[in-house]
Amino acid sequence: MQDYSGKWLRKPQCLLFEIVGAVARVTLNRPEKRNALSHRLVYELRDALLEADDRQDVNVVLLEGAGKDFCAGYDLTSSYEDWQGEAAEAAGIDYRPAYGSFENDCWGMERFQAIPDLILSMHKPVIAKIHGNCLAGGTDLALRCDMIVAADDAKIGFPATRANGSPPSHMWTYHVGPQWAKRLLLTGDVILGRDAAKIGLVLDAVPANEIDAFAMNLAQRVALVDPELAAAQKRIVNIAMEQMGMMTVQRFAREMDARAHLGTGPARMRFRSDMREGGLKQALANRDGPFGDSVIRLRAER
Repeated sequence: MQDYSGKWLRKPQCLLFEIVGAVARVTLNRPEKRNALSHRLVYELRDALLEADDRQDVNVVLLEGAGKDFCAGYDLTSSYEDWQGEAAEAAGIDYRPAYGSFENDCWGMERFQAIPDLILSMHKPVIAKIHGNCLAGGTDLALRCDMIVAADDAKIGFPATRANGSPPSHMWTYHVGPQWAKRLLLTGDVILGRDAAKIGLVLDAVPANEIDAFAMNLAQRVALVDPELAAAQKRIVNIAMEQMGMMTVQRFAREMDARAHLGTGPARMRFRSDMREGGLKQALANRDGPFGDSVIRLRAER
């Protein structure tokens, strides 16, 4: 385990950073919260990604989650958390809130999403290793990565589209095309890792007890390539996607999510009410209950 010296401004509380050969292992480390993305975790992830991109002893990043899940989504219980708020209040500074209006919502998401967007702009390749749940905000993170490998039984999807909004990062169409993007987002259903590999949502899937070794082996193979050459290959492919409108789509996705947050449909209003009266667990149960078994099962051979 690395000491957190060098360019790190603070010791992370929600994340682990380790160098294995020329691979930087970056581990989301809130297992008690299923690695839900709090503001603190995302800001610490920014520091880790920049640290890995800056270091000459790192050729590739392996992004993973501690415990049973890769990432179960955004931390809805602290969606307005501001872990620097006390210092700002003490200094008498009035910062704009990332909620309360369409414009503030767009601004807040653009600021927040700019951090995982670093994965796209980094020169070093980033590989996501998915196990357990990779839901909502977890997919916003994983689908930005250069390659994704998954356990056969991993669950991948964005159930929040049922009542809460739309993904503020839209990489779905670039991975699976329009029909599968709509199939996943219009229902909020999840797909298992083994089937996600069949439709191209992930690169490959293996049994859960093999995913650690499989992902590290892939990362080490990528790390054998000179960083200058790896950066060239990554950036060529990413520029090709930019020519397909990728970055414009990301901005539009955030604006559409902000628009969806203003919705007053029955599902959205019930979720808000359930959160106030019964808490997150009850709200999720009421949102997802009518959908029953939400796992997509492919019927056609691929």
